[in-house]
Formats: sequence, structure tokens, C-alpha cells
Amino acid sequence: MSNSVHTNAAAAVALQNLSRTNDNLTGVQNRVSTGLKVQGAKDNAAIWAIAQGQRADIGALSAVKQSLDRATSIADVALSAGESVSDLLNQLKEKVVAAKDVSLGTQSRALLNSDFKALLRAIKSAVENASFDGGNILNGSLTNGLKFLANADATSFVTLSGKNLTLSGSIISLGLADSLLTVTGATTALTKLDNSITALNSALGDIGAQAKQISAHSTFVTKLSDTLESGIGNLVDADLAKESARLQALQVQQQLGAQALSIANQAPQIILSLFQ
Repeated sequence: MSNSVHTNAAAAVALQNLSRTNDNLTGVQNRVSTGLKVQGAKDNAAIWAIAQGQRADIGALSAVKQSLDRATSIADVALSAGESVSDLLNQLKEKVVAAKDVSLGTQSRALLNSDFKALLRAIKSAVENASFDGGNILNGSLTNGLKFLANADATSFVTLSGKNLTLSGSIISLGLADSLLTVTGATTALTKLDNSITALNSALGDIGAQAKQISAHSTFVTKLSDTLESGIGNLVDADLAKESARLQALQVQQQLGAQALSIANQAPQIILSLFQ
């Protein structure tokens, strides 16, 4: 190998190696600082594309979870109101049965009728106020019920059925027009009341079953989202233990490379000794 002041092959090789080490060191530092081995399409286009698709699904599942949470809240409100109505119907039965006593005086019967009407108005109020975020499945306004998202593609739904708990409706046949002022009226009211209690229990059981289904599906969506997130981590997360070891090794290589380049740069100085 000839000695030259124009060409320093050793310095060129040392510089290439140092540059390569610096590039590797930058990559490791990026992985350590971000915790990701695939930060963008440049790192690994296929893995990045898969991870981005899964991230989109996780975002969609978040919207599904919000929809199911809203469904749970609406169902909980409806069940609370329905249970209150059931309690009121039980109280009504006491009044109605008492009104069938033929020995009651006019004043006592009027007082029973007044209590009867007050309980009916309480039922009316409970049904009208069983609303959450504008959704009321008890007042008969939602004949087709309410649908909520069930999957990330928004192609599947879970439904809360609408019920009509209004007075003189399909479930509670008693109404403000009914009266306990006569034994005949009390007899008619008792028949309606018994039918209403049976129908209400069936309606609340239906809502409860649907609420349980929604709760179970919400739990599944949460687990699915967690699993997808874990899968993304397997694809793009860096092994920080390995990266830490690699970082230290590259730092040593960087220092050695810098020293090698310094030595190579001093090689042309040898030529000066030939001219002394």
C-alpha cells in the first residue's frame, strides 16, 4: 500500500464504520426513548400497516364501549323506575282490596280513592322521568326500542326493547279514570291491577335479561380491546432490556471508531519524517 497525502484509505474506512455506528446508535436511542421498534412505515412497512389497522379497530371498539355504557345506563334507569312502579302497584293492591269492603263508609272510601289516585299519579311521574340522555324505554315512545353498537364495523347491534308503562296502556291497564268510590269500581280495578302486576313483572324481566346481555357484551368488548392492544405491543414494542445492552455496546463502538479515525488521520504525518 502506497503512502499518499491525497488518499487516506484507512481514514475512509474508519469514517464509514463510525458513520454506520452512529446510525445504529441513533436507531437504538430512538427505540429506547419511544419504546417502539417500529415507529413508522420506514422501519417496517408491513408491520406498521398491520399495527395501524389494529389501532383503528381499537378506536372503533372504544366507540362501541361508549355506546354499550350508554345502553347500560338507560337500562339501569329503566329498571330502577320499573321497580318503583312495581312497588307502587303493590301499594295500590292494599288500597284496592280495602275498597272492596262493603262496610266502608263514604268518607273512608273517598280517602282510599284519593290515595289510589295519588299512587297512580306517582306511577305516571316515575314512567315519564325514567330517561337517560334522552332515552326512555318505558313511556311507549320507542316502539322499536333502542339499538346500540355491538362491533367495530357498526354492522351488528344489541337492542333494548321499548315498553309502554303508561297508565291505561298495554302493561298497566289501570288509569286515572278508574275509581274506588264503589265496590264495583274496586272489583274492576282489582282485576286490572292483578293483570298489570303480572304484565309488569314480565316486562321488567325482559329488560333485565337484555341488560345482562349488554353487560356481558360490554365485558367482552373490553377484553377484546385489551387483547388487540397487547397484540400491537407484540408487533411494535421494543425489548428495552436488549436495547439497553445494544446501546452500551454501540457507545463503546462509537468511542473506538472515533479513536480509529483519529489514528488513521495521523497516518500522512509519517510522510513528513521521510523528508527530514
